[in-house]
Amino acid sequence: ERPEESGRSRHECLRHMAHLLLCFCLLPSLGAQDADLMTTVWNGVQQAQQEFTSGCGKIVETRTSLLLARPMVFRGKFCAAGMDRFALEYTEPEPVRIVFNKDYLNVTTDGGRKTEVMDVGGNVRRTQAYFSRDTSLGNLKKNFEIAVSREPGLYVMKMVPRTESFRRKIAQIVVKLDAAKFLLRSLEVDGKSGVTSVFRIEMTSLNSKIPDGTFDVYRPK
Repeated sequence: ERPEESGRSRHECLRHMAHLLLCFCLLPSLGAQDADLMTTVWNGVQQAQQEFTSGCGKIVETRTSLLLARPMVFRGKFCAAGMDRFALEYTEPEPVRIVFNKDYLNVTTDGGRKTEVMDVGGNVRRTQAYFSRDTSLGNLKKNFEIAVSREPGLYVMKMVPRTESFRRKIAQIVVKLDAAKFLLRSLEVDGKSGVTSVFRIEMTSLNSKIPDGTFDVYRPK
């Protein structure tokens, strides 16, 4: 069936993707601060970005809310290449495939019978540019209060929005990085809606060949 071009999104799927993209957009742009811990994280993330240009892994999202009788658990897998290609496929509790390739985001549901297509390239580029210039540290400090700490085997970065543009949607973001390789281990997003999503990530391959077609998206003609 021909994919549907639609300005309407499946909000839950796009929220998942937006959170992950936000994290991948912000991590490479963190500027060194005076604190030794932040400097260590900065140097480690920069080295990881140079050393690992692609990777695949497993992802488990646990979603909680006062409106939910019990946590919802979503399981799947993902692959990423650079900052402009990302594929996320949930297999439980129902199949959902989300692929971002440069300008376009495809969300496939209903057993592969329905695909929604969105041009998000402009928004992604604006976000990346805002947090990737020489002024990235100033922009981060302007928009977030940032605290870095250590846990066994991890660096933990807690970001609380300062500005209304972020604060109206997000209460806080907590990023946990592997202390050895500075790779993303978990991402917690506490939404102002009362929904908290914790994404736990296990990398299964790094710099290996990603299967052809992984990042294929439908592009409107």
